[in-house]
Amino acid sequence: MEYNIRPWKLADAENIAEALNNKKILDNLRDGIPFPYTVQDAKEFITAMLNADKEMTYAFAITANNKAIGSIGVFRQTNIHARTAEMGYYIAEPYWGKGIGTSAIKQTCDYIFKHTNIIRIFAEPFAHNIASCRILEKCGFKFEGTLRKNAFKNGNIIDMKMYSILKD
Repeated sequence: MEYNIRPWKLADAENIAEALNNKKILDNLRDGIPFPYTVQDAKEFITAMLNADKEMTYAFAITANNKAIGSIGVFRQTNIHARTAEMGYYIAEPYWGKGIGTSAIKQTCDYIFKHTNIIRIFAEPFAHNIASCRILEKCGFKFEGTLRKNAFKNGNIIDMKMYSILKD
């Protein structure tokens, strides 16, 4: 099976709606994503990504044989942090544990470092999301520390971890 990243298409909406109707995924993402997640929600997200400022938002579908199975995005920061960007991602549960996240992150970092002036990409997974932390480490991200009591999610105050990778 071939795993790639590519620009979003509105035709991806049904696949993404299916993927995000899973509390296991939503429990590891930031708040603001509706549940249940509808095809209309997916269309609105895809439209927003397609219309986003191309110098600030780099958003891709993660695909298996060209079927959208997840999302990865890199979001440039502002002001003195304008050459730094935050990465976020998810993959549909049936595709977990197959190396797809690792592949998508490596492809995305390669793209960002070759096509932009961004020099640092960081990610902040929840500390309990061991799988996400491991994927980042496999991709060359360095653990920078624990952000203690950094988030309020599902009624709990939780730690997050800070990882980053540098262009050089």
